[in-house]
Amino acid sequence: MTKHAVRAARMFDGERLVDGGVLVLLDDGWIADVHQGRAEAPEGWPVREEPDGTLLPGLVDAHVHLCADAGPDALGRLAERPETDLDTVIEASLRAHLAAGVTTVRDLGDRRDAVLRWRGREVPDGLPTVVGSGAPVTSVGGHCWSLGGEASGVDGIREAVHRRAAAGADLVKVMASGGVFTPGTDTTRPQFTDQELIAALTQAHDLDLPVTAHAHALSAVEQALRVGVDGIEHCTCVTAAGAHVPDELADRLAAAEVAVCATLGTDPAVVAPPEVVAMAARAGLSEAALRDGAATLHRAGVRLVAGSDAGLGPAKPHGILPETLVEYVACGIPATAALTAATSVGAQVCGLGQRKGRVRPGFEADLLVVDGDPTRDISVLRRPLAVYRAGEPS
Repeated sequence: MTKHAVRAARMFDGERLVDGGVLVLLDDGWIADVHQGRAEAPEGWPVREEPDGTLLPGLVDAHVHLCADAGPDALGRLAERPETDLDTVIEASLRAHLAAGVTTVRDLGDRRDAVLRWRGREVPDGLPTVVGSGAPVTSVGGHCWSLGGEASGVDGIREAVHRRAAAGADLVKVMASGGVFTPGTDTTRPQFTDQELIAALTQAHDLDLPVTAHAHALSAVEQALRVGVDGIEHCTCVTAAGAHVPDELADRLAAAEVAVCATLGTDPAVVAPPEVVAMAARAGLSEAALRDGAATLHRAGVRLVAGSDAGLGPAKPHGILPETLVEYVACGIPATAALTAATSVGAQVCGLGQRKGRVRPGFEADLLVVDGDPTRDISVLRRPLAVYRAGEPS
């Protein structure tokens, strides 16, 4: 089906809602034209009719772990998982994202660059586009050390970044603080010195790679902002007293135009095991604190992107991004801003802003159709009517 069209009641184009009807023409995987109002398709072009549907760009999940199968201790078990299993897990993860309307993912931590190797081979058609960091750069024994990214000292950090580039990474992820799921690490303190983080940033930028920093600790967020990273993951701003994003820090993040991925979103049907609740509590990461932090970031005008941290465990299955957006709106973030974070802004942060994330002629025909208006009820994203990847329905 090379040439076909989709007609819907309305369209979210990646920035704003367009009401009053829309007809989008798809030709060989690209958006050929967009007509507002009651336009007719060219002769011979089949038309899919969605009389109460909203057409959107395919969603972008800017923080996933494709190698992790969303089972208990999914990242921890990766250390012992046979390499031959990982391709199957990666492809199953991507199919789950696609079914949820996600057509682009940013993988921020695989095991020893397994996602990058998978992507370099001939892969099945029709799966979401994958932007990948490879194994995250972490301190010796630091957060997610078992994924194979341990490094220390300025020279060691530079070499680690160089290896990521040689493996084909699109960006570098640095574990700037400890994390909840790695015993022995500290969510309240940085893992690297300023000099080490600057070395990572300088080496990555010399290789034309952006850097995003995993940072729970307030001191690690301050450090990441100070040295000039391109993005921050989580940004929970944990101290010994708990998690809280200071208003003045949010203002500085906005002024620096740092992309922040707050990684909200869990499956409401999954009850977290007591040990997971206890780990989060020890780290000061209550649901209320996470939502308050995201709201503070939005009010300050921080460049928010949408990412789910999918794959980490049963409450974070692949394809959970609609719940991320539901939680963004529950924080008081307007639905249009939440949708923008998961479309045009997400595509820009992934380095794909010139061809993804918008419904616009000349862009890739990655599209999502939902029943109803997500700017009025964001939960309609939970029920996709159709998902197109490169112009073909999935």
